[in-house]
Amino acid sequence: MAPVTLTVDPGLAERCVVLLERLEALLPESPLAPDWERDRAFRWRRWNQRGYLQAVRHPHRLRLADLRRIDRQKAALDLNVRQFLAGHPCNNVLLWGARGTGKSSLIKALLNEYADRGLRLIEVDKHDLLDLPDIVAPLYDRPERFLLYCDDLSFEAHDPSYKALKAMLDGSINTAPDNVLLCATSNRRHLLPESMRDNQDARLVEGELHHGEAVEEKISLSERFGLWLAFHPFGQEDYLAIVAYWLEQLDDPARLDDEAREAALRWALHRGSRSGRVAWQFARDWVGRRGL
Repeated sequence: MAPVTLTVDPGLAERCVVLLERLEALLPESPLAPDWERDRAFRWRRWNQRGYLQAVRHPHRLRLADLRRIDRQKAALDLNVRQFLAGHPCNNVLLWGARGTGKSSLIKALLNEYADRGLRLIEVDKHDLLDLPDIVAPLYDRPERFLLYCDDLSFEAHDPSYKALKAMLDGSINTAPDNVLLCATSNRRHLLPESMRDNQDARLVEGELHHGEAVEEKISLSERFGLWLAFHPFGQEDYLAIVAYWLEQLDDPARLDDEAREAALRWALHRGSRSGRVAWQFARDWVGRRGL
């Protein structure tokens, strides 16, 4: 039988190479193993049905000194983190309260304060809490100390990630690593929506108030955090003090004069909030416009 000779069109081969290059550009890169020495902050991400830790190359450089008028909360969390770094008993932390009052900023500032002492941060989105066992499994034998950080945490009824977090905190047969501390921020004290209907099952037993099962279920998650830190809306003078601080940091020559004070109060009125975030946003707008 005579051999068969196949001829490949050079133009077709060239087009195939171009097509493969375009496909490679669309595909995500294979995840790299985390470099705990170089990077201090990571996010849990999913790729090709698997999760991995993605390094945050440019973490927020907030300092503890930048957080004003939350001294009580700052001192309490700082003490708890120092206990954690020293290997002493400490508690998982729930920071709850008004928006923009410094809950997540305090976590970031503490990371920057203690990164040189081996503190690392892993941010986990709410919808990835089901992956908690996979996230912490590689951390058991690491010498670093990890803050497992969940920002703006809240759940709806029958949310499966709610059960995963409960088990992680206290309830799974597998204990959490000693070098992992869970820190969550939320606008809700009990992390779940509360309705008037939940209180209808409450009853008095020998003069004592007993909550219904719905309320007990909602309280049970937040109770598993050993340290609660409440963040309340700022008063006017606290708000203006934070504005003054950021104007100074942004090198505004006039600082908080009468004109800036009046403008800052109008800004807060329009935003419907007096908070550290609003103060920072006003200072940036004020200094930027005056700089023009």
